[in-house]
Amino acid sequence: MGSIPKTQFDDLSLVRQGKVRDIFDTGESLLMVTTDRLSAFDVVLPDIIPDKGKVLNQISVFWFKQMETIVKNHIITTNVNEYPEDFKPHSDALDKRSMLVKKAEPLPVECIVRGYITGSGWSSYQKEGHVCGIKLPEGLKESEKLAEPLFTPSSKAEIGDHDINISFDEAVKLVGSDTALKLKDLSLEIYKKGAEYALTKGIIIADTKFEFGMLDGEIILIDEILTPDSSRFWPLKEYEPGKSQNSFDKQYVRDWLIESGWDKNPPGPKLPQEVIDTVSKTYKEIYTRLTGVNV
Repeated sequence: MGSIPKTQFDDLSLVRQGKVRDIFDTGESLLMVTTDRLSAFDVVLPDIIPDKGKVLNQISVFWFKQMETIVKNHIITTNVNEYPEDFKPHSDALDKRSMLVKKAEPLPVECIVRGYITGSGWSSYQKEGHVCGIKLPEGLKESEKLAEPLFTPSSKAEIGDHDINISFDEAVKLVGSDTALKLKDLSLEIYKKGAEYALTKGIIIADTKFEFGMLDGEIILIDEILTPDSSRFWPLKEYEPGKSQNSFDKQYVRDWLIESGWDKNPPGPKLPQEVIDTVSKTYKEIYTRLTGVNV
């Protein structure tokens, strides 16, 4: 099986279907499958992007390993031969696009780190001079690198709703001061390590979001990490502050959708083949640049 919009395993226990991932309960653990679905503006689009799920999953696996010196993660194995027996008949479909993970209790805070002023952060700065309550110097240009990366959490929304930016104090109310501080420190450390590595490969990671969970009283990294779905990737050689940047992520699709006149309400419009091909190629290029391995 090549591209999959969703995992049709009727004999297995689907516990959650996110915008891109399908999660199955194996009893002791969860099986997380990354499909080829694409979401934009919190709407799942009708077209699939060939191989996107495999690329996203492999990028996350790469980064999880890189960050093990900073924080533990939820991966048990990505080897389909080590999956529970019920999943063995689906090995071909699951290979490279899935991971068997520990059952952690997700924390109700999205951990966003911004290294550059762009997107909603730039809009907020233009209007109010701050981002999520953090005052910034006057005179910053669009896409400019910040003196220090910012931790700007948001509250997790229900599927289909928008996440809401919150202040650090509001994050403290959700998870307590010790946990909020730990999340901030971990997020900034992971971002800095990832951003420094990516720069050596010609990629700027402008911003990203992480998710963490609790397992046996310890904070671990869950979900995905530093992928083109959860981050803004810019080509270093084209970087020029003072304007929006060309992106190595799904910003290309967002731009096309905006120009199409779509009102950002479901259902999403069908994408031209040219857009689908460009996005598929872009995701593969990021993976190859970061890892040195062809998809």
